[in-house]
Amino acid sequence: MPVPDLGALVAVDTRRPAGRVDDDVYGHFLESAFFGNIEGGVFDEGSPLSLDEPGPLRGVRADVLELCRELGPGPIRWPGGNFTSAYHWEDGIGPRDRRPSRLEPAWGGLENNRFGTDEFLAWCEAVGAEPYLVHSARDVDEAVRWIEYTNSARDTTLTGRRAAGGRAEPWNVRYWGVGNEVYGRWQMGHRDAERHAADASEHARFMRQVDPGIKLIGVGIPWQQEEWTRPLLQRAGSMLDYLSLHLYGAGTHLWTGDDYDTVVAQSLYFEREMHAYSQLVTALSAEAGLDRPPALALDEWTMRHLEPAHWPQPLPGDDGGIAPRETTPVDEDALHGPDKVRVNRWSPRSVADALFCAGVFHAIHRTAGLPAPVSMANPVNLVNANGLVVARPGGALRSAIYHVWHLYRHHTGRTVLPCEVTGPARTASVRLGDNRGPDGRLLSAPMTVPYVDVSATRADDGSVRIAVVNRHRDTAVRLRIVLDGAEANTPAVARVRALGADVTSLDAVNTLAEPGAVAVRDLGDVESSGGAWTVAPHSVTVLSL
Repeated sequence: MPVPDLGALVAVDTRRPAGRVDDDVYGHFLESAFFGNIEGGVFDEGSPLSLDEPGPLRGVRADVLELCRELGPGPIRWPGGNFTSAYHWEDGIGPRDRRPSRLEPAWGGLENNRFGTDEFLAWCEAVGAEPYLVHSARDVDEAVRWIEYTNSARDTTLTGRRAAGGRAEPWNVRYWGVGNEVYGRWQMGHRDAERHAADASEHARFMRQVDPGIKLIGVGIPWQQEEWTRPLLQRAGSMLDYLSLHLYGAGTHLWTGDDYDTVVAQSLYFEREMHAYSQLVTALSAEAGLDRPPALALDEWTMRHLEPAHWPQPLPGDDGGIAPRETTPVDEDALHGPDKVRVNRWSPRSVADALFCAGVFHAIHRTAGLPAPVSMANPVNLVNANGLVVARPGGALRSAIYHVWHLYRHHTGRTVLPCEVTGPARTASVRLGDNRGPDGRLLSAPMTVPYVDVSATRADDGSVRIAVVNRHRDTAVRLRIVLDGAEANTPAVARVRALGADVTSLDAVNTLAEPGAVAVRDLGDVESSGGAWTVAPHSVTVLSL
C-alpha cells in the first residue's frame, strides 16, 4: 500500500576505491538462427531499411546498426550460444551465393550462412564494438584455422581467402570462447568435466600458438561448480583469462499477472551466485597453483518471460511486441512438471525488467576488487528475442532495457567507491532465477530485499556518480548522500537522469507507435531539498555530483 516518502542514507567513501569496473561488463550477445537476432534483426536482405552497397555490410539493417552504435557497446559475443556447438565457421565465408545451407540442430531451423564471420566482424567494426567469437571446442584444428583466418598476417591459403573477400589486413579478434555450455546434454559435443578439461587445455594451447595475444574464455558452470571447475582450472587454468557464468531470471506475468516485485528482487539471487562462484574460482585457482584466478564473464544473462507451453506459439507483432493470439486462463498447479512452461522470446521488456538489469549492474560493480571479479557481461540478447533493440519490418526501437545499458555505459564511472546504504527493506521469498525443483516449481529462498540499491562510482573527470534503483512500486525515497563522513562534503546540486520516474503503469513498454514510453529523462541540475533528493518509485536514477 502507498506510504509516505521513505528515507535512505547513502554513505560514500571517495578516499578508498574498492576497484575498477571493466568497460566490457557493458557487452552484448547475438546468436545466429535465434528468434530474429540476425535474420530479421541485424541482417535483413531485401528490406528497404537495409544497406545495399557492395561489401560485407550489404543487407545489414541501417536503423538497427545506428541504435547499436549509439550504445557504445562492449564486446559482442557470436555466433552463440547453443548455435555454436554445431557451427562450422568455413560455411560462412566466401561469396554468399556459394555458401551451404544446413539444418541447424540447436534451435531446429535452417542456417543459410549468408551472415558469417566477415559480415559479423565488419558489423562490429561499424558499431564500434570488439568481437567475441565462440568456438564449439569440438575440433582443435578448426579452432586454430578460424584464428588463422581472422588474425594472421602471414600469407596462407586461408588469409588469401580473407583477402579475396575484401579484407587484406587481419581482423585481430581478441576475445575467443573455448566452448559453450559443454556440460549440457543439449550441446552437440557434450563432455564430462575431465574430458572437457583435457579438450579445453589442448584447444587453448594451440589457439594461443596462432596468436599469443588473444583472450580466452573457458566454460564455467552454474551448478555442480566444484566438480566441473576444479579439473578445468588444473588442466587449462593457466591459459584461460575468464570463466563464463550463465544466469537466468524468471518472470511469470504473462499468465499470473503482476509480478513486478518478484522480478526486481532477482538481482539479489544473481549477486549471491556471482560472489559464490568468484570465491570458489579463487580458492580452486590457488589449489591449482595458478598465479591468479581467471575473471568471470557473465556472458549469458537475462530475465526470461515464461508462459504456459500449451498456449499458441508466440509470434512477433508488427508494433514490437507479441502478435495477437488467443490464450486461456491457467491454473498455477497445472503448470508444475517438466515441459509445462516455455520462454516467450517475443515478449517486450518492461519497467520491472529495467530495474532488474540495473540491479545486476550494481551487483557486478560490487565484485570489483575481488580476485575473480565479473569483468565481462553479455545479455541475451542485443537484437530481438527479448533484447535491447527491437526490429520489425516497419522499423526498430529501443526497448525499456536499452536505456539501462546506455545510462550505465555513458553516465556512471569506472572506479567503484565503497558505499553503505541505510534504508527501508522488506523480507520476502526471492525467486532463484529460472531454477526448478523436481516437481517443476520455480525455486525461491527468503531474503531481505532493500528497496534502495545504490552503486557509487567515480568518473574519469573526478565527478561522483550515484546510481540508485528504487524498487518500491509506488513510494518515492528521499535520498540523503554523505561523502567521506560529512554532509558538508556533498554538493547541493546534482545532474539527474532518471528512467521510469514518469511511468504511471508498471505494464508500460515501448512500441513502434510509442517508442519513448519508457526512457531516460534528463532532469538537468537539481538542487537538494533539506539535504536530500527525491527518487521516484519504480525508477533507476543516476545523480552526478
